[in-house]
Amino acid sequence: MLPLRDNIPTSRTPYVTYVFIAANILVYFFWQKGGFSLNGPDSLHYQCQLLEWAATPDEFTGNKQPLPTECGTDNAPTLLTPFSSMFMHGGLLHLGGNMLFLWIFGNNVEDATGHVKFVLFYLLGGLAALALHVVTDFNSTTPTLGASGAIAAVLGAYALLFPRARVVTVIFIVFFFTILELPALLVLGGWFVLQALSASMDATGGVAYFAHIGGFIFGLVAIRLFAGKERTKRQNDRLYTR
Repeated sequence: MLPLRDNIPTSRTPYVTYVFIAANILVYFFWQKGGFSLNGPDSLHYQCQLLEWAATPDEFTGNKQPLPTECGTDNAPTLLTPFSSMFMHGGLLHLGGNMLFLWIFGNNVEDATGHVKFVLFYLLGGLAALALHVVTDFNSTTPTLGASGAIAAVLGAYALLFPRARVVTVIFIVFFFTILELPALLVLGGWFVLQALSASMDATGGVAYFAHIGGFIFGLVAIRLFAGKERTKRQNDRLYTR
């Protein structure tokens, strides 16, 4: 399933969502120098940035592996990598998929929380996602990067705040596809179940499924602390009376 848009209008411009999308794109193209490689380039600069600034579970136990000699000698400070990794991506497909989900669902959650609270919610969601990933694999030396943990928190928040929303979605069936308007709970619930099944089968494939689960659960649990009741009610009223 590939979501295209939802049916909830917003009452304010989602500036923070736009800034986060722009920041992820700029980091990938101009800081990581990822270019247009679908799965990340093999350049020395890109690989060294990934090894230094992405978060690895082992660094939080004080056992992070040293950088290869061609990358220099100093790793990035451990306090910074949870944040830097949140804006890095492993290729154009990784970046594009994450930004699509943030574009579709982030604006409504930002509308419900307000701009400043949305910044805090998004960053805390990313940290919660990384925390669950770390505690489920303390000794991993595999770099973790991407906005998907923070975006998973947005998805969890959206599912709780707007359970009757609908999402225009592309459904792929082998070589064919169709476009349907589906309940948001079906789209987001299906996404979460897929993450849980993949994590339980240890079908990692380089994907931090537990980070997705951690972010989503954080969004479900924490969003009521950030979202305004009146703002959320107005959004739901606009949806149901259209």
